[in-house]
Amino acid sequence: MQQSLTTAAPSPRTGTDAPRHSGIFTPVSCRLFLAALLCAISLGTAAPMIAQDAPVTAIPETTPAQPAKRGPVTNLPLPRFVSLKADEANVRRGPSLSHRIDWVFTHRGYPLEVIAEYGHWRRVRDIEGAVGWIHYSLISGVRTALVSDDTITVYSRSDTQSRINARAEKGAILRLLECSISWCRISAQGQKGWVEKTGLWGVKSGEILE
Repeated sequence: MQQSLTTAAPSPRTGTDAPRHSGIFTPVSCRLFLAALLCAISLGTAAPMIAQDAPVTAIPETTPAQPAKRGPVTNLPLPRFVSLKADEANVRRGPSLSHRIDWVFTHRGYPLEVIAEYGHWRRVRDIEGAVGWIHYSLISGVRTALVSDDTITVYSRSDTQSRINARAEKGAILRLLECSISWCRISAQGQKGWVEKTGLWGVKSGEILE
């Protein structure tokens, strides 16, 4: 019988929510430029050609890859995913105990993304985009992930034609055992199996875990 894996509570944290924003990219059309150029050619007033001896600057075909960013404290990659080690963890507005507590995480194992480091503090971001500072002793390198789709299927193998072991609901916390390009082997509530990576938050799309 298939088991349904659920999360313990509807929200992992208490306190204020972080603001959200979105952006739209609109490409610029070159139709007006082409129309003006054709018109100039028909009237015999096209722009002058570049002189034969004018210097030409070569444009590289590719941009050199930038080195991966690393944290100034740990020398570990930024950003990177971690998980909550404590049952409760205060998230502060700045990297010290004197800064105000904005909210409290209440789920052990909850995945977080570290985006900055300062001394004993790590700036983290959750699945909803909320950002704050947390003490390093409250997080762990153990990898977990949240189910981001409404429901995902846990298969016995990394194959959609294999036996179905369970189904995991949105918000369920899954322990990551290993990941390939497209699949992750997980465990939760005594169940193990493979899930498609596209339904998870807490692991990068091209990341491989062994």
